[in-house]
Parts: sequence; C-alpha cells; structure tokens
Amino acid sequence: MHLFSRRIVSLETAGLRQYDLRNIPSLKSHQEAIVIRNEFAGRKVLSRNADAVGGRSIGDESGAPSRREILYGMAALGAAAALPGFSFAGQQGSSTPVRPHRIDTHHHFSVPKLIAESTAKGISQPGLLDWTPQKSIDAMDKGGVATSIISISDPGVWFGDNAAARALARECNDYAAKVIKDYPGRFGLFATLPMPDVDGALREIEYAFDTLKADGACVLSSYEGKYLGNPAFAPVMDELNRRKAVVFCHPFCAACGTQTVLADGQNRGLEFVFDTTRTIASLLTNATLVRCPDIRFIWSHGGGTVPYITSRLNNLAQKLPKGLIYELQKFYYDTAQAFNPYTLPSFKKLVPTSHILFGTDFPLGGGSGEAVSKGLMENGGFSESELRAIDRENALELLPRLKT
Repeated sequence: MHLFSRRIVSLETAGLRQYDLRNIPSLKSHQEAIVIRNEFAGRKVLSRNADAVGGRSIGDESGAPSRREILYGMAALGAAAALPGFSFAGQQGSSTPVRPHRIDTHHHFSVPKLIAESTAKGISQPGLLDWTPQKSIDAMDKGGVATSIISISDPGVWFGDNAAARALARECNDYAAKVIKDYPGRFGLFATLPMPDVDGALREIEYAFDTLKADGACVLSSYEGKYLGNPAFAPVMDELNRRKAVVFCHPFCAACGTQTVLADGQNRGLEFVFDTTRTIASLLTNATLVRCPDIRFIWSHGGGTVPYITSRLNNLAQKLPKGLIYELQKFYYDTAQAFNPYTLPSFKKLVPTSHILFGTDFPLGGGSGEAVSKGLMENGGFSESELRAIDRENALELLPRLKT
C-alpha cells in the first residue's frame, strides 16, 4: 500500500473554485497537480501528474517519490503557497477555505427581546437562539463571504403594540449598527421597520438611513393580512422611493396561525414562497411599481413562485405600461434556498444574471455560503464571469458603499 494516499486538488484562482496551474511557474505541465500526504511522517509534497513525467509512475516501486521529485514538488508548492486563497483542500477533517469575496444579501441576526417575543408566539428559530456575530463570521469565512447584509427574519417586531414595535425596531437597528462598527467591513444592514405602523415606519426610515446610514430597509411580505401594495402602506413606499432605497423583502408565514395540519417549520417551508408571490402580485396589480419606480426590491428565496407562474400573472399587468416581464426583470432576487437543479433552470430563464444576488439565509434553513456556491456552480450552468457577478459584483451595483 502506498504511504502517500491523499490526492487532492488544492488551488483556487480569483476566489472561485476554478483550478489553473498556469499560476504556478514551477510546474511545466498545466495538468492537474497532486498533493500527496505522507500518512506516517505527516509531510506534504507536491508532485507532477504521472503523464507529465513521461508516463512513468511517480516515485519508486514502493510508492515513495524520489528525492528529485520531492525537491521539484517543494519548489512548486512554495510558488503555489504565495498565491491568494491557496490552501490544502484535502487534509483530513477540513474543507477548502475560499478567500472571502462574496456578499451575502440574505443573512439573519436577532436580539434577545425579539427571540423572546417570537418564542412566546410559538415561533421556533433554533438557529437564532444562540446567534452571535462571531458565529456569522466563522460561517462567512468558511463559505468565502466577505460581507453579509444582516436583517431580521419573520415574524418581525410588531406584536400588536405600536409603541413596543417601535422600541424593538430601534433596538434591532442600534444593535446591528454596533455590530457593523465592531467588525469593520464584514457587515451591512437592512434596517428593521415597525410595520404595519406606518408613522413608526416613516420615523425609523429617517433614523436608519440618515443617522445609522443603513444600506436599505427590510420589510415582511405581509402585515395583518395586508400586502406591500396595499394603499395603507403607500406613504412608506413613497418615502422609500424618494430615497431610491434598496428594499429587502423577507416572507411572512401568513398561514401559520390558521393551518394546523402542518408543523411550524413545514408551514414556513411552503407558505414563505406563496406569501412572497402574493406581495409581488399586490405591487403589480395596483401599479405601485409604476408610482415608485426607484425602489430597488430584493425578493427572498428566488422570488417565491413568481419565476415559475409568469403566464398566470399576465392578468395583473393592465396598469403596467412597460408590461409584466419588464417589471419582473427589474427586480433583484436572492439565491437563498433557490439553488437546486430543479429551480435554477426556470429561474435563470426569467431573471437576468445581473439581477441575481448571492444569499444564504444563514443561520436558518441550513443556509451556508458553501452550500449556495456549490449549488450555483453545479446546477446553474453559469460562466465564471456570471458567478463572479452573482457572488459580488451585482451587489456592489446596489450597495456601492461596499466597494471601498
């Protein structure tokens, strides 16, 4: 049995999982490199592919590399190690670290008071119970995420009392601002609004944008049975439009209080996508999008079911001068839980690549940068330049602050 048993691909260029040995001047072959791990001595050497050395096997008959090959491999390894993002991907118990470069636009946080309120309402979010900024950063580093724009999840901060909701929204936003300050460059904020309290929401928009310099606002898909296109919310939409705001919409589980057949988590898995679809339909049907053309909406989870039922939405387009597809393609959509091989093909046909944003849903729904990036690469049929756009460049167009 060979003493050197672990064969692993170990080079990444430009932060992507693309292997290009042209970056290693010590290697004359552009073929795949092999990192060989000495199981007994714990040494790691880099040797050429057998085809690159005249077709003969590497090392002697015992399987050990020759002294010349070890020295050659060490020189190549030294050159490779100088590259940004280089790592030994195949060490036991480790995964491939990726140089942080992605921007995660769907990344959750919470505060103890919000957790307590949610729990009291029967809403279980285990991933947020012990959340800390450091846990986010650990996951971000592992998944190649440079910056996460944090936002709260459903059920929001309104539990029937306007004053309490305003106070809780302020607590969430002030805490997020502290996180941003404490971890420079790693976080941004989609500010919490105490909707359906319109006056409270307008005040919080002013505070969050003018004082905290938030990157955008976070709203839920519905509040007390009212969707975002409801006339009651027109003052909020108008103010966000005036500010040309980025508005991240997270779904609300509207049926969770009435549907008793399914468990809470099962309800959310289904109802989230439907509630997102309903709120998009409300914005289409009453022409809010025409009145407020400068809001940049981001829809969670690939836009609910919208990309897959466009023919059923045609009857909502009577008040849209530029038509249904124009408005749908103007939106931005994140990739959280929308990167499987069945979803992506249809999603990609409707949504321009320039309007797809990297999103994980961390720490909920099993979301991670690793899983999302793997799904996009394996299931999306995207080119390298398209993946770079989704990972980072598209978000920079919306959030130019992150360019610096």
